[in-house]
Amino acid sequence: MNAPDPRRPLDSTAPSRLDRLFPIKTGPVLSQDDLTSAAWPLTRPPYLLETSRPGVFAVGDVRGGNIKRVASAVGEGSIAVAFVHQVLQR
Repeated sequence: MNAPDPRRPLDSTAPSRLDRLFPIKTGPVLSQDDLTSAAWPLTRPPYLLETSRPGVFAVGDVRGGNIKRVASAVGEGSIAVAFVHQVLQR
């Protein structure tokens, strides 16, 4: 992959090249079809950063549609930790 040109403004509406490589859907982005094809076994919907696999969370650049920034990945990671605690308590 080529490095982005730092002189060119980022277009936040354009899909990232990383989204094409790692289009992992999480939480409310997962459709009922996604959950059915993944055999979602729980009665609750996936948590915000949870993938179609219960207890597996995706944050940062691997999550489709997110902002590709370190700060957002750190924030998503801290949110995921709270959800992991909820999953482990059940």
